[in-house]
Amino acid sequence: MASTRSGLAFIIIIVLANLASAQTPQQQIAARAGLEQQLNAQVPLDAVFRDEHGKAVKLGSFFGRKPVILALAYYECPNLCTLVLNGVLQTAQDLKFDAGRDYEIVVVSFDSRERPALAAAKKQIYIKRYGRAGTAGGWHFLTGNDVQIARLAQSIGYRFAYDSQTRQFAHPSAIMVLTPAGKVSRYFPGIEYPPREVRLALIEASNNRVGSLADQLFLLCFHYNPSTGQYGLLITRVMQFAGIGTAALLGLFVLTQLRRDPNAAARQLPHPPARAASGLTRA
Repeated sequence: MASTRSGLAFIIIIVLANLASAQTPQQQIAARAGLEQQLNAQVPLDAVFRDEHGKAVKLGSFFGRKPVILALAYYECPNLCTLVLNGVLQTAQDLKFDAGRDYEIVVVSFDSRERPALAAAKKQIYIKRYGRAGTAGGWHFLTGNDVQIARLAQSIGYRFAYDSQTRQFAHPSAIMVLTPAGKVSRYFPGIEYPPREVRLALIEASNNRVGSLADQLFLLCFHYNPSTGQYGLLITRVMQFAGIGTAALLGLFVLTQLRRDPNAAARQLPHPPARAASGLTRA
């Protein structure tokens, strides 16, 4: 019996090994790409890139005062990266916040062969399509070397791999919202980013420095779900607010009644029972 089980285990190992070896090179490369959410991770603010003018800039120069939408994409990508950037554009157009005034958008190419001229051309396309004044100073397209790109990608759990046969990269599709201090606040996987969700993420990442009071109160009743990248109604918090609101309304009603009739409270209190006669009389 023991020898039979050992034989079956050996056969299973051989089958699994054959399946692994049967993967095409493209499948093996694709398996190396992925996204591991690392909330609250710190991006390397001292990492040096080139802006669209070819000037060396530290990543930290885009942080400090505003939340940041970060996207990793290479500019000559024929498919997915364009969809990611188009998704950022669509969301930015739907937001009432203005890029450059209320938040920053930073796009970093993870292809170290790309140069600032290509980044500048890509920027002109998206700035023109966005169509809001003052955006040129708030939407940045960067290039860099392998070391700096790797530092940034690893800090946010972003894995990509180059396929020399197709001359393309295998990579995930996602954007991140970061705090002004450069910490990862939210991930939005995919190629479409719901404006309401991104708006809430920017408000939260900014420590409530952007958005209206209504936005901030709304955010108190919602909770971020990392697995979906969306905000869901936090029913316990809603119930707490409802209970507090009910108590406040009752207190206000009682106070109003007392102000109208100061003796109302006294009339509502039970009177002490009358003392019973002793039955004794003076002679």
